Amino acid sequence: MIGAVPALLALAFLITALLYASVGFGGGSTYAALLALSGLDYRLLPIVVLACNIVVVAGSSVRFARAGVTPWRGAIVMTAIAAPAAFLGGLTPIGQSGFMLLLGASLILTAATMLIPVSEREGEAPTKLARFIPIIAAPMGYLAGLVGIGGGIFLAPLLHLTRWRDARAIAATASFFILVNSLFGLAGQLLKPGSVAFGSAIAAALPLLIAVAIGGQIGSLMAVKVLPKRWIRWLTAALVLIVGVRLLGGF
Repeated sequence: MIGAVPALLALAFLITALLYASVGFGGGSTYAALLALSGLDYRLLPIVVLACNIVVVAGSSVRFARAGVTPWRGAIVMTAIAAPAAFLGGLTPIGQSGFMLLLGASLILTAATMLIPVSEREGEAPTKLARFIPIIAAPMGYLAGLVGIGGGIFLAPLLHLTRWRDARAIAATASFFILVNSLFGLAGQLLKPGSVAFGSAIAAALPLLIAVAIGGQIGSLMAVKVLPKRWIRWLTAALVLIVGVRLLGGF
């Protein structure tokens, strides 16, 4: 159990939710890092992380949809392919060291791809590789369910590199992708042999859920109305790189 949640940890979750929601993510990777530092029982970690993801991206998805920036056809196709795989990933047992290594390596690779210069000119046609992205949605979903995050952190760089849509449409797609994958991944985690009780995990993490709900609402509003497209990509890269290095640093 988490026990009494320190105010500093709740504040860190609020800031994380704000920053990640502003780029269409839920913040699962950083939540995992913070909870690992706090000494949380490893069996609870993915459950708490996925629950926080759902709270954040539910608000983000609604705001993006109301702003009319979500490309529903493409988002639904990719998510429908990935979600069953996320459920299977959640069912798959994985040890703590393997979890941290896999997550850290994935985030560093993701940050590297996000830092590759890509054109953001309006109306620029997608590359030929964009049509193949749905094919790799399933392995991305499985990996998302396995390590306890929503999967948008892996999807967004590929969408940027192939110029699939503009930055805000990609953020909206990633948000929806994370929401559905987190729901399916959480279901798999709860049904996994040896899983802990969902009620116990959520009761222990209630202050964190409240913190990410507040931060997520602020961040998603920033993404839709404030942040320039280029900042969205750069902020994404900086966040995932920092978290990936910390995870591989053996914290």
